[in-house]
Amino acid sequence: MEQILEQMPVVVSSLNIGFIQTLKLFFVTLVGAFPLGLVIAFGSMSRFRPLSCLTKLLVWIIRGTPLMIQLLIIYYFPGLVLHNPIWGGGEAGRFLAASVSFILNYACYFSEIYRGGIQGVPIGQEEAGLVLGMTRSQIFFKITLLQMIKRIVPPMSNEIITLVKDTSLARIIALQEIIWAGQAFMKGSHGISGAIWPLFFTAVYYLIFNGVLTVLLGQLEKKLDYFR
Repeated sequence: MEQILEQMPVVVSSLNIGFIQTLKLFFVTLVGAFPLGLVIAFGSMSRFRPLSCLTKLLVWIIRGTPLMIQLLIIYYFPGLVLHNPIWGGGEAGRFLAASVSFILNYACYFSEIYRGGIQGVPIGQEEAGLVLGMTRSQIFFKITLLQMIKRIVPPMSNEIITLVKDTSLARIIALQEIIWAGQAFMKGSHGISGAIWPLFFTAVYYLIFNGVLTVLLGQLEKKLDYFR
């Protein structure tokens, strides 16, 4: 116990650095995936059949393959196959490759949620808007979008919570997120080796962050109750 107390400041400092990287990947993914998912949803619902089929094929491939495989392909394929290592070998390059992988993956999942939310709004409301002289863009932003948000908050909340935990997969390309930092003390880091207890501390970080998100998303869902 005394040894653990002595090592605690070093471990917590390292885990904090890793957690910052986890947070960065989490927020970058959301910022990129939210709008891209909406674009993909529109593509899959397009009446232009080639675009619709191509978009649905992309969603099927991304949702049907593990995120870990996508990370490995996106990071290593340009260098090993095309002989053009566009990401570079540094931490910044690994973070960029991980961001692209996560954004594309979650955008495809979000697109299906968006599509379900949009198609769940009764068609009669669109027809009523047209009768009132509203344009289709006005109908979407003033009628469909607001109701869609209410419908998609619960499934979106689940995906966002899942994203928090999925960020740990980025260690497969040696991105130094929080689990990478915790696992490093088993192999030897900062003069500490064979220590498994830092990994249990990483779980505390995830639990606290997920707890905060759960409360915030719950509050958002309550504020949208006026659509009932």
